[in-house]
Amino acid sequence: MKITYERLFFFFSIFILAFFITSCNSSAALLQFTSATEIKTFPYSKVGVTPIIPTTVGLATPASTKESKPLLPALPQEINFEASDGQELRGYYFPSASDQPAPLVVLMHWIMGDMSDWYVIAPWLQNRGLQNPFESPTGYGWLNSAWFPEIPDDKSYGVFIFSFRNCWPYPIGCKAFYEEGWTLDAQAALEKAAELDGVDPDRIAAVGSSIGADAVVAACALVNAQQPGSCKGALSLSPCNCLKIGYRKTVEMMGEAQGSSPVWCFADDMDKFKCELAEDVENPAFSIFEFPGGGHGNDLLSSYVVPSAMQGLLDFLDEAIGD
Repeated sequence: MKITYERLFFFFSIFILAFFITSCNSSAALLQFTSATEIKTFPYSKVGVTPIIPTTVGLATPASTKESKPLLPALPQEINFEASDGQELRGYYFPSASDQPAPLVVLMHWIMGDMSDWYVIAPWLQNRGLQNPFESPTGYGWLNSAWFPEIPDDKSYGVFIFSFRNCWPYPIGCKAFYEEGWTLDAQAALEKAAELDGVDPDRIAAVGSSIGADAVVAACALVNAQQPGSCKGALSLSPCNCLKIGYRKTVEMMGEAQGSSPVWCFADDMDKFKCELAEDVENPAFSIFEFPGGGHGNDLLSSYVVPSAMQGLLDFLDEAIGD
């Protein structure tokens, strides 16, 4: 992983802020539980699997031959929506190849970028042969699909990406911390996702990186509190414990909701302690997975990470919203 002065400054800033917020969140209001969550590593590594190299743009053969309704085009649809405080937000929806209401994953970016961080991963999960239709940075593992694990031909997810308020493409990133605003943005994204054409509202999960790692759990907990089962699971890549509702508390809230939606936390050996903030909460669906030397956030989604966090992402989706 390339170390730059900007990256060092980012990590230092995250550490200082997270230390302060963690101290605040450790008040007596949070209950202490005795059940422990085992730290796991994936028993496989698929870094060298057959690559997926998209060759066509447009429609692919649908997963089902039963034509129950017209298939939506593969090209992403621009989606405009609002958070509950009136903040205007923008995103893109990549429809599934299914002619039936399909599972959907909402991807939430880190502080060092915006939704463009998902421009390559989104069509990979969509699995319709679509190439990245946007301009985006190069040279980063998560923006090079040549090494990505193979997805079966009959599996296709709808994908919804968006940018948090006041965030710009890498390496500019987000201009400041919006502890409350980002939570509202994430909740609005999940609520909008359930309204998208072709989506099964009962099969929605979320994956996020760094600030997005916090936001996916917070948003899932909030929508599930309003309508149990609305969010079927949350995967956090290096949570930073940076939002107003602390990471530990949101994992606890997910455990209190009806059902048992998986809450997975991926981190390297340096960031693992953030996952461990929630290891003793009363949530049997919470699991920690360690990726030694994997780096922070999106860096985990790189070809050099062993075991493969990208394959772990697919396994999470299989458990949360798979058939």
